[in-house]
Amino acid sequence: MNEIPLPDPAVHVAGAREIAPDLLVIPDRGVPLVPNIGLIGGTSAVLVVDTGLGTANAEQVLALASEVAGGRRLYLTSTHFHPEHAFGAHVFAGRATYVVNRAQADDLRAKGAGYLEMFRGLGRTVADRLDAGVRVPTPDVVHDGGYELDLGGRTVRLRPTGRGHTQGDQVIEVPDAGVLFTGDLAEAGQFAIFPWFPPHDTDVSGVGWLGVLDRLVADGHRLVVPGHGEAGGPRLLADVRDYLRELRDETWRRRDRGTADSEIVAEVRALLTERHPEWTGQEWIEKGVGCLCAEYAERSEDAEYAAHTEHAAHTERSGRSGHSG
Repeated sequence: MNEIPLPDPAVHVAGAREIAPDLLVIPDRGVPLVPNIGLIGGTSAVLVVDTGLGTANAEQVLALASEVAGGRRLYLTSTHFHPEHAFGAHVFAGRATYVVNRAQADDLRAKGAGYLEMFRGLGRTVADRLDAGVRVPTPDVVHDGGYELDLGGRTVRLRPTGRGHTQGDQVIEVPDAGVLFTGDLAEAGQFAIFPWFPPHDTDVSGVGWLGVLDRLVADGHRLVVPGHGEAGGPRLLADVRDYLRELRDETWRRRDRGTADSEIVAEVRALLTERHPEWTGQEWIEKGVGCLCAEYAERSEDAEYAAHTEHAAHTERSGRSGHSG
């Protein structure tokens, strides 16, 4: 196994803090592959948002959720299919109802096994978390176009966003508290995570992601819980949106000039790290550039096709006009 010196991605439930009445966040503590995890309560049920990576982490989350619930019914959802967010759901089987959007369920079925093996190759600390008992989760309820979950005196909205960080991203809204859980559509204090792994996975879309962030910014949530990093106000979403716009514009400006991809990566990385010197995850800039270069090519092909179609239609119209004379 190719060892990568990653710290143990352990969830520490003792650090859970209340950010609104009956709404807890277990923070990531800045540790890679540890997500922010939510526990959202109503009078009759509690919803858990994301599980942490693997069996032991999920067992801790389930234990805390059961304690907090105090007999209330348990639900589970995940923001997207990536292992640190969803690959503890098997622990909740028979204890909670697992609800996800259809595109995420499709991701789990089509790509879950591949991601499980890929993550097991990220080093011993990660592989140990993904023990033999970990399996690709199977949702109990799959929804289309959004799902309103009545927790008793509090309704939570599970809302698919369309293609962005993955094909199956889903945000979780708590309207009465003004809180939004974004998963990896937003991170605080780090460069956006682009899972761009051609040819195995190219579903991330920088263009789509930017559109999703535009809509989320306009929604005006009071408190944003990102997939990783500190929770914050609406500026957090705007910062991610603005970065994605920078990344797109700087990449496409260089493609317009015919700059080689390797030079684009070097120039854009230097520029954006200078603009955001305090952010972590610089390795994701190259992945983002690769994704946006591919989308630039797709855009050019679409434009050429549209121009060709219009030319053909114009020629046909001209021919008909000539015959009618």
